[in-house]
Amino acid sequence: QVHLEESGGGLVQPGGSLRLSCAASGSIFSIGTMAWYRQAPGQQRELVASITSHSDTNYADSVKGRFTISRDDARKTSDLQMNNLKVEDTAVYYCNTPLWGLQYWGRGTQVTVSS
Repeated sequence: QVHLEESGGGLVQPGGSLRLSCAASGSIFSIGTMAWYRQAPGQQRELVASITSHSDTNYADSVKGRFTISRDDARKTSDLQMNNLKVEDTAVYYCNTPLWGLQYWGRGTQVTVSS
């Protein structure tokens, strides 16, 4: 079992920045791919960014150049640095990792971008 917990969400003005963090815990030696998803009201949950155990990254087109995903294997964390935030980025952001084909999710952290 893997427990994921997000932190760092909040209210920010357009153009501002936030740094989200996901902490993984459980009876595991290492984490494979870690990912950040988001879900806005009335929208489907969508993949924002992912990072493999070898630190290969992938980003949604909508956030390329603005968001950066990273990981710290010693701390078992994944961060999502979000710069130049837009109103359209408003959503609940979820940390995700697979384990034996089963998707594990954090409870989410709210990011609200508003003037």
